[in-house]
Amino acid sequence: MLTFIHRPFELISSRCGISADYLKLVFSWLLSYPLAGLLKCIPDSRPDEKNIFSICISAFYLLGLFDLRDGLQTLFISSAGIYCIAKYLRRSSLMPWIGFLFVMAHLSVNQIYRQLAGDPGIVDVTGAQMVLVMKLSAFCWNVADGQLPEDRLSDFQKDRRLRELPSLLDYAGWVLFFPALFAGPAFDFAEYRKWLDTSMFELPPNIEASKKPPVRRKGKTPRSGTPAFWKALSGLMWIGLFVPMSARYDVVRLFEPSFAEGGFLRRLWFLYCVGFTARIKYYGAWSLAEGACILTGMGYNGVDPVTGKVSWNRLQNIDPWGVELASNIRGYLAGWNMNTNQWLRNYVYLRVTPKGKKPGFRASLITFTTSALWHGFYPGYYLSFVLASLIQTVAKNFRRYIRPFFLDPISGLPTPQKRYYDIVCVLVTQTAMSFVVAPFLILNFSGSIFVWSRVYFYVIIGVILSMGFFASPGKQLLKQRLGARQKKTGVKLARSSSQDSISGREPVLGVAADPERELDEVLQELRGK
Repeated sequence: MLTFIHRPFELISSRCGISADYLKLVFSWLLSYPLAGLLKCIPDSRPDEKNIFSICISAFYLLGLFDLRDGLQTLFISSAGIYCIAKYLRRSSLMPWIGFLFVMAHLSVNQIYRQLAGDPGIVDVTGAQMVLVMKLSAFCWNVADGQLPEDRLSDFQKDRRLRELPSLLDYAGWVLFFPALFAGPAFDFAEYRKWLDTSMFELPPNIEASKKPPVRRKGKTPRSGTPAFWKALSGLMWIGLFVPMSARYDVVRLFEPSFAEGGFLRRLWFLYCVGFTARIKYYGAWSLAEGACILTGMGYNGVDPVTGKVSWNRLQNIDPWGVELASNIRGYLAGWNMNTNQWLRNYVYLRVTPKGKKPGFRASLITFTTSALWHGFYPGYYLSFVLASLIQTVAKNFRRYIRPFFLDPISGLPTPQKRYYDIVCVLVTQTAMSFVVAPFLILNFSGSIFVWSRVYFYVIIGVILSMGFFASPGKQLLKQRLGARQKKTGVKLARSSSQDSISGREPVLGVAADPERELDEVLQELRGK
């Protein structure tokens, strides 16, 4: 660590109450913007120089800014281990599983060490290692896909496969891509290679000359200063909101007597504000990191052939408004940590499913376990995951048997009363998730139960009552009324196709999309043995 860099952060920390490590993280993301501009100035014909530049900046962040010598060693062990596994075992069908177990075990050791240290507020290498686990496990699958014939690959696999191992310099540049070092976003090596050789920016022949985006001088990368600026501005806005709110809505205040002194609605509001404050810290961090990636050109995701508008959402990791205005838990989780959702889907959920079969209970269980272990071993994580899965079952029943009453039985369009139903769903979702995510912030079991008790376990009681109702004759009554309603119009009552589609049932962040149905499936599987 360079002392002359560290001291200003200690001084600012003592005055504003924000940890020096978090201030350093924000500084690293802001510094990545001018550095991304310099990276973009390196000629496209010099990919090796781009790699070396990125590696040097990441080394400065790890050693000069945070003094993470052990952290750099940790990243090296994971990266070197996976490269050797992919190189020497790539002909084996077990290679991606061996690589996955290796990086997960390595991460778990550091997660346990961090937990025993007892200070989750300190920045260590586990954040960067969590991002690297996603990248490296995907790398193993991409190498394995490169050994398979075309007819055994999906379109996604064909796009990301690696027929040959990359050079060590390209591999190191991808691993230590500095704008995404500490908090992501994660991306596959095939995407990095397309960015490095600029093939990512090749336009399809149906794009008119007038629709082609402007590019920087003597290069192929479209100009990205404006979208990067707006992403940085949104990140700074969230961080600016986080600073004053963190002093008022810190999680430790949930244990103070003042929290219990107010009425139930006041406690509910305070619990929501604590969760919102924790979320906006990540909104700011992920937005800043994504903006720096956009500035390098990495966020490029094609051009609309009609409007000529460039899409820069390739590495989008968060949809703040999708989270805060979500009307169901699935929408809430889908807008949160989107890169992790994609990783779990593409490299866990679908990979554990035998070819030709639909993902079922086993796939969801493995995905759930992976997501939980990837986050760490704090009991609070598991309380949140399990409760979220139960809420999914309840939400599914409400959507299936209550929501149709607010839709026109003939056209399927919303009725005038649907807006009120939506408002209630947003309020219920936000208050329920405030309760669910509390253990994720508190971390320990006893503290989580204590805070839940202060709000009378309202979500747990609601889940029990709802599940009891849908297991009672009340469910049949609803089905009869829906059937009678449809019969009057002459339209056959049908289940929503989204309920039966595989994509509609994929877990989000490891939370099962339909745990009740999947449990029925595994019971059928067991009976069939």
